[in-house]
This record gives sequence, C-alpha cells and structure tokens, in this order.
Amino acid sequence: MENKIEIIYEDKDVLVVDKPAGLMVHSDGRNDGETLVDWLLKKYPEVEGVGEYDNRHGIVHRIDRDTSGVLIIAKTQEAFEYLKERFKERFASKEYRAFVYGEMKKDKDTIDRPIGKSKSDFRLWSAQRGARGEMRDAITDYEVLGRADGFSYVAVFPKTGRTHQIRAHFKAINYPVVCDRLYAPKRECALGFNRLSLHAYKLGVVLPSGGESEFVAPIPSDFKKALKELSIAEPK
Repeated sequence: MENKIEIIYEDKDVLVVDKPAGLMVHSDGRNDGETLVDWLLKKYPEVEGVGEYDNRHGIVHRIDRDTSGVLIIAKTQEAFEYLKERFKERFASKEYRAFVYGEMKKDKDTIDRPIGKSKSDFRLWSAQRGARGEMRDAITDYEVLGRADGFSYVAVFPKTGRTHQIRAHFKAINYPVVCDRLYAPKRECALGFNRLSLHAYKLGVVLPSGGESEFVAPIPSDFKKALKELSIAEPK
C-alpha cells in the first residue's frame, strides 16, 4: 500500500490507526483504489464480517478520504457493538485541527445549526437556509488557535457526528475549510495544501477493556508547513 498506516494503539478488542490523507476508509462502489479496509483484511483477517455492513469490516466510524487522522477499529463483534453505542450516545470525544479561509472574529464559539441535504448538489450537506429533507441536529464547538494573512487555524470539537458536519458548518458561517473542493469550489487551494486541510487530531473513548483512553494522531507534515508559513505555533 502506497500510504503508510501508523498504528497508534492495539489490544485484543480494538485497533487505533492514523489514517493518511487520500486513503478511503472503505469502498463506496464508485471509486477504485485500495482502502483502509483492504489493508485491514490483509493484516487482521479475523475482522472480516465484524460490524453491520458487508464492506466495513470492523469500521466503527469513518473520516473523509482527504481527511487524515485518528480512527478506531473493532476487532470483534462485541467490541464493535460496545463502541458503536459509545459513539451513538455521544460518549466519545473528538478534536480536529483545520485551517479555514478568513480571520475569524470570535476566539471560540458554538455552531448550532441542523444539517440537511443540499438543494443544489446531491453530494453536499447543508446547514444553511434551503436545505432539504430531514434536518438533523448538529453542534460543533471551535477555538481559534491562531490567525494570520487571511486565514485561521482552529481546534474543532464536533458534539454530533453528522456526515461532512465540520465542512458544512464552517461553510455556513462563511469560513470554509481551506482546499475544500466540494464545499468551497471557487476558492483556490492555499498554504501549500493539495487536499482538504482537516485532521482528526484526538479521540477520547472508554475502551471495552475498561478505563478511559485518549488517542492522538500527530500533526501531519502539510499542517506543519502551513503553520510555519503563517508563523503560528501549534499549542503544546
């Protein structure tokens, strides 16, 4: 596999990995190429069939193809059901890092906007007026870590787990994520990014074996380069 997958943590129940940008978690039936699940089945054949869907062996939650970062995988059906319940009941905490277009006025805030399907593009979700279909509650907290040259670097804490939630929410408040070709197609990619500038930085969850654990996927090299360009320091 071209993209190297780093293992952050492993025990008899779970596997936690740092997914590289550009790698799909599982097949969507439309795109070719290797997926995280392909790697998983080769390295851990025992996870085959774990979960709810035929093509998502062990996958408890997912992140977008162009998003990098931490992902937890269940090795057994019991672990899968346990973790799925933790996520469903919002007992798992997530923290992302992102660069957005514009220097955000507020140092921290909550985006509380329900999300539905976009009226103009079936691929998109929308947290703006005119969204169609069922509107589902969606809440995202954020904190600005730095601002410079027309950009902001933010820590993002999604409290719900809607598809494209962070991307749709930041578009809705007019600070779209840098190099988001789907939600900000008219903006040029910037800061050296050629992929979505979104990184799943931290995941906190109580493991099936007991005890709360927090897993961190280190800031990737393209983020470090962008921080250096903007002279923004990553918090310790």
